[in-house]
Amino acid sequence: MAFRNYLADLTVVYIYIMRFKIVVFILFLIVSGSVNAQLEETFSHRGEYGFSVGTGHYFGDLNPNASIGHPKFAAGIFYLRQLNNYVGIKVNADYTFLGYSDSYSDNIVQKIRNLSFNTDVYELSVTGNFNFFKFFPLIPQYRFTPYLSAGLGAIYFNPYTYLGGQRYDLNPLKTEGQASPYSLVSWVVPIGFGVKYNVTDRINIFSELTYRFTGTGYLDDVNGTYAGAASFDAGSIAYQLQDRSNVYTIPNITTPIGIKGRQRGNGRNDSYATFQVGISFNLQEGYNCPAYSTY
Repeated sequence: MAFRNYLADLTVVYIYIMRFKIVVFILFLIVSGSVNAQLEETFSHRGEYGFSVGTGHYFGDLNPNASIGHPKFAAGIFYLRQLNNYVGIKVNADYTFLGYSDSYSDNIVQKIRNLSFNTDVYELSVTGNFNFFKFFPLIPQYRFTPYLSAGLGAIYFNPYTYLGGQRYDLNPLKTEGQASPYSLVSWVVPIGFGVKYNVTDRINIFSELTYRFTGTGYLDDVNGTYAGAASFDAGSIAYQLQDRSNVYTIPNITTPIGIKGRQRGNGRNDSYATFQVGISFNLQEGYNCPAYSTY
């Protein structure tokens, strides 16, 4: 009988200990949540600035199948200002080197056309950023977030190619018989997706894929139709570069394809994309402490 009472007393003690542990655990959760909530109210991520490097790729008349097999260099800098926990405004300055050649294609028609280009693209844009999650560098569970970006900007480009080892800017040559050279400035709409992770209270790392719609079909100097050889001075640089199909040798084809009015490009605007990785630095004034009162 005494042994049973002893067991009963132990059971009661065990139950009280377990209840105590549960209460302590609940209090811990409440306190932790309260501390995190206070941290969120006390500190706000105000913004960051940084740089990135990676690759860029052109999509257009010379690359109609959106191949990504010939990437070029890309880099950028930015300044981001957070408006709240999720939305920010970012100013971007980017450089992308683009280039492509018909010789890359498996399409025999493109190989015969035999056009190619390179261009430096300088871009300035303003984008809105949306974080999927809250991002607080000082709070461990809020150190990572995917994000989306979209905005509007302007680009400057100047396509060129090589003939006999010599570089020639294509715009002033008016290779499609234009009345005047096309503009080397265009609007651009960048749309991006990225992820970022906070490493320390000051440093973040990120990666971002951005696709850009442009307002020009002449990133590659190819857009419309052939003007015909008669539109150019025989033997001139423009004459040689407006139709380069005579360079490509194929049986039973002995004349160039650049007949006046024949399609040279697809008439649509060109685009390009970049994939970059980078480092950003949180602004020193990026964490707002509430005013302290002695009253």
